[in-house]
Amino acid sequence: MKEHVSKVASSCFYQVRRLRQIRHLVGLEVTAQLVSVFILSRLDYCNSVLAGLPRCTTEPLQRVLNAAARLILNHRLHEHITPALQQLHWLPIDYRITYQLCLIMHLVHTSRAPQYLLDCVQTVAHSSRRPGLRSSDTLHQAEVQNQVWRARFLLCWTHLHQINVTSLFKCRLKTDLFRRAYHC
Repeated sequence: MKEHVSKVASSCFYQVRRLRQIRHLVGLEVTAQLVSVFILSRLDYCNSVLAGLPRCTTEPLQRVLNAAARLILNHRLHEHITPALQQLHWLPIDYRITYQLCLIMHLVHTSRAPQYLLDCVQTVAHSSRRPGLRSSDTLHQAEVQNQVWRARFLLCWTHLHQINVTSLFKCRLKTDLFRRAYHC
C-alpha cells in the first residue's frame, strides 16, 4: 500500500503546484472548488482500503491535505495547520477513512449498497454462530488489526447506526468525527 499511497500523494502534490500558479488569479472560492475537484476527490477515492494501516503509511496523504489547506487559505509553511483544517471543516486523513467506512456500512445497513457489498456483510441474526442475540440487528465486524481505528469506527457506529436517512447520517457522522479529531 505504500507504493499506492506514494503515487496518490505524488499526483496530488503535482495538482497543488499547478493550482498554486493560478491561485492569485482565481480567488479563494474558485481555489477551494478546484482543490476539491483535483485533490480531495483523489484523496477520498477508495480510501477505505487504507483502514487499519499505520500512520506512517498514510502520512503522505495527510501532508497533501495540509498543503491543500495552505494553498486555499494562503498560509505559509511554518504556520500551524490545525486551525486551517478546522476553518475549512476538513477531517484529518485517518478520520476521512473512518468516515468513508462508516458511510459504506450505513449503506449496507439500509440496503442501499451495491449487491456485492450486501452479499459480503450479514447481520448477527443471520450468523450461524450467534443466533438469537439482542444485538441481532448489528453487523458482523471484520477483524481489524489496528485497534485505534477499530475503536473509532465502533464508537461512531454504535450511536449512529439507527439513523436511516443517509444525508442526516452523513451530517451527524462528520460532526461526531470532527469533534473527536479536534477535541471540540
